[in-house]
Amino acid sequence: MRSVTCLIALLAALLLAPVVQAAQCTQQSLRIAVIPKKSMEELLQEQRPLIERLSKATGIAVEIVPSSSYESVVDAIVSGGVDIAWLGPASYMLAYQRDPRIEPFASLTISHGYFTPAGHHYQALLLAGSKVPDIEALRGKRVVLTDPASTSGNIVPNAEFSAVVGLPLAQFFGAVAYSGSHDKSLDALLAGKADAVFVSSVRADEYINRGLIGRDTFKVLWRSAPIYYDPFVFSGTLCGALKERIRNAMLNDQQGLAQFLDSQEASGIVPVSHAEYAPLLRMMEAAPRAR
Repeated sequence: MRSVTCLIALLAALLLAPVVQAAQCTQQSLRIAVIPKKSMEELLQEQRPLIERLSKATGIAVEIVPSSSYESVVDAIVSGGVDIAWLGPASYMLAYQRDPRIEPFASLTISHGYFTPAGHHYQALLLAGSKVPDIEALRGKRVVLTDPASTSGNIVPNAEFSAVVGLPLAQFFGAVAYSGSHDKSLDALLAGKADAVFVSSVRADEYINRGLIGRDTFKVLWRSAPIYYDPFVFSGTLCGALKERIRNAMLNDQQGLAQFLDSQEASGIVPVSHAEYAPLLRMMEAAPRAR
């Protein structure tokens, strides 16, 4: 009888071991990926205060994983190669379709800018040279998009702008190209390598704030409907205790993140859920592709 009792106790201990281990969160480091809206050097510099805050809150090392494209960040969060990703709304939806356990948990409150109202939303903009009179003048011209998985740099223009002109982008414009980032698109327009670009209003505001363009350098020929701002998301495999520490570190006592928020032209961080981004899925499914 004693041997049977011992065997049952041993089996129970073996079955409970994974549960106990998960509750203790034995993970030794935290890996973060960010969509390349700007150069990786700039991103690493801007994210440093956030990395330091998260490392202190979790008690483990935190690192930014360099990313070359939106798709590479989506792949990383889906595969578990990173634990947290800062995605665009559309790239989050792409990741969610592949792994519904991926969870948005925070987003920024955007400061007021010339192109962007203060709050939780931004817009896709069609920018062209200041002398371009209207949208029709761009028919047959060269337009630059950002990345196939970019919300304001591809998905929304393909859906909303195409509806305005009654044609897919590839049929309205003479040539369509992808730059890889909003900054590269803006630089292409400044250098005369594009006749027009679709970019995020937030990135255009940063170019004004950095003195790279003036308010009248480009003309806004089209604006999208408001888009809920970019989410930070957890991977589907990150343990619950670490999630809670990360939430607390980012959502509470935000004065310690003032340098990070200033670098993002933001006034705070707010909690979000899947509900804020779910309406985008219908647009993504219906949007024609530019290429």
